[in-house]
Amino acid sequence: MSQTASAKAGAQAGAKAGNRATRHSACPHDCPSTCALEVEVIDGARIGAVRGAAANTYTAGVICAKVSRYAERVHHPDRLTRPMRRTGPRGSGQFAPISWDEALDRVAEAFTEAAARHGTEAVWPYYFAGTMGLVQRDGINRLRHAMRYSRQSLTICSSVSEIGWKAGAGVLLGPDPREMAQADLIVVWGGNPVATQVNVMTHISRARKERGAKLVVVDPYRNGTAAVADLHLPVLPGTDAALACAVMHCAFRDGLADREYLARYTDDPAGLEAHLATRGPDWASAITGLPVARIEEFARLYNGTARSFLRIGYGFTRMRNGAAAMHAVSCLPAVTGAWKHAGGGALWSGRGMYRWDKTLIEGLDVVDPATRILDMSRIGAVLTGDRRDLGDGPGVHALLIQNVNPLTVAPDTNKVRRGFAREDLFVCVHEQFMTATARQADILLPATMFLEHDDLYQAGGHSHIQIGPKLIEPPGECRSNHDVILGLAQRLGAEHPGFGMTAMEIADATLRASGWPGAAEVVERHWVDVQPEFRKAHHLDGFGFPDGKFRFSPDWRALGPHGAAMPTMPDHMPVIDSSDAAHPFRLVTAPARQFLNTSFTETPTARKREGRPTAMLHPADAARLGVAEGGRVVLGNARGTVTVHAKLFDGLQPGVVIVESVWPDEDFEGGIGINALTSDDPALPAGGAVFHDTAVWLRAAEAALALAAE
Repeated sequence: MSQTASAKAGAQAGAKAGNRATRHSACPHDCPSTCALEVEVIDGARIGAVRGAAANTYTAGVICAKVSRYAERVHHPDRLTRPMRRTGPRGSGQFAPISWDEALDRVAEAFTEAAARHGTEAVWPYYFAGTMGLVQRDGINRLRHAMRYSRQSLTICSSVSEIGWKAGAGVLLGPDPREMAQADLIVVWGGNPVATQVNVMTHISRARKERGAKLVVVDPYRNGTAAVADLHLPVLPGTDAALACAVMHCAFRDGLADREYLARYTDDPAGLEAHLATRGPDWASAITGLPVARIEEFARLYNGTARSFLRIGYGFTRMRNGAAAMHAVSCLPAVTGAWKHAGGGALWSGRGMYRWDKTLIEGLDVVDPATRILDMSRIGAVLTGDRRDLGDGPGVHALLIQNVNPLTVAPDTNKVRRGFAREDLFVCVHEQFMTATARQADILLPATMFLEHDDLYQAGGHSHIQIGPKLIEPPGECRSNHDVILGLAQRLGAEHPGFGMTAMEIADATLRASGWPGAAEVVERHWVDVQPEFRKAHHLDGFGFPDGKFRFSPDWRALGPHGAAMPTMPDHMPVIDSSDAAHPFRLVTAPARQFLNTSFTETPTARKREGRPTAMLHPADAARLGVAEGGRVVLGNARGTVTVHAKLFDGLQPGVVIVESVWPDEDFEGGIGINALTSDDPALPAGGAVFHDTAVWLRAAEAALALAAE
């Protein structure tokens, strides 16, 4: 190579490498970990490697593979980059570019017209957790409240579990998750942290390596976490409370209940013991499908281990009886007294520690309490005019959608599709990619990603407050959620101080109003650890009720309108979508490892690693139905049918089928995704989506076609 050519090659290599700087941020995605990140920024314009922050004692340098590959997502060639208006039939994906001014003018005009004709409640701003940033996610509520638009009940993810936890403990608080490293037994119940909270595994691994701790997983199938556990208990879906009751029965029976702790910290230990007398391993075996010997083994291990850390997942929040099941499981450490010990107790979410004053973010000072509240999980019913949801108010005639993809992720998606097909419905979608919901838009707006705007973050699974500052410019004409809300507020005449502030100004004011350091200090320190001291986190000065006692017998009526239907003591609640002769399988739509709801379904590596939508089926069921490995199967019920390929798998009980999701609809034959099968029935006692609580029939595709032809 000549000197000139060599110099040219060196210059090109240097240009390609660029000026690389490591900046701090926080993962915005819908996960309790909210990982502390170190992001490589190249020439101030692009990102390279994304790593977990090594100095953060919870993240500890570890993040999930999907976020480590974030450059694939933020620099994806299919990003939406310009505002557009629909030019073809709804859902056709036919759009033409327009300016931001025209786009926002059209949205404001549509909202004004809907409010003038039908009342302000005819407009429904609809959002969820595409970002977990407090300013960018929740600022839509400020517009809602200032304009008296319909309010939203956030039921699609965690509300069922939250109610179940609060029923017993009274407050969302638990031990420092880093204490898992001090436990002698960790029980992961209703979760799969290998796929959904990878940092949990960091602290579990420390306990196993340093203390010889045991890991038990309770979940309907042998997921990634269960595969590395010392003991896996594959309960039938919706039967967790029966197992929990049997374990507590054994604690009383075997003299392993901590009676001193029970007398001091719980409301009715004698009543609980009497109630559980008939709920032993034989009873639980008939409900859960687990052998009696396996239940006894688990009971001996849990009840006999003082430092037992119960890490409860989000599986409970997907069941009709999930609140009752969560309550029953959360009773376990109160019976054994595990709360007394470092490395003991239970954690679902610790977000009660943050004490946020979100008045400025959400406009809580201008809420009209008379404005109706619509259940987001019932969006199909709302848009198809179900009076059980709409009450005496108007139908919804205009939608603003941010941070969510209801055409794919909401239950009973065939009903949701019918709702969106209405000619009298105006839809504005603010999105990053052309999702199924984006294709339904009349006006489609391009959205920033987390590295392209400022935001404030809390965690549910650890104790750090973080700020993710803007690190790079967005592509094209993308705008943040905050900027879109400000643009609409100006056109609609909405008044609130938050509409005159930047996102960082709101973050700073919110931090200070909540008693935390200001934004500049949080950015400088990278995070602020607000974990409560041991006694408070372990409820050693009392649980979250006036008398300080854990509730074995909760006041369910105070927690939801259907509280009268809840069990008076921890118990199995047989209200699930049980299998029957016509629908002999119980379907669980568990999270896929490489996706997060429908985020990351667009990235090439995630799609390659997931392969295709698959139904995990027990070999005995497959043999009975004539289904071969990789064969096409049809799942169905009254709501619809879905075709996938089969994977023979013995890590579940016969009669259970697992489809890890949420794949885009177009990845399924016929363009119908898995949530066509799930119900929008509300969970007890206060609503909530029931994605893991579905009875279906399953047939080999050829047999299903022959039956349909008849």
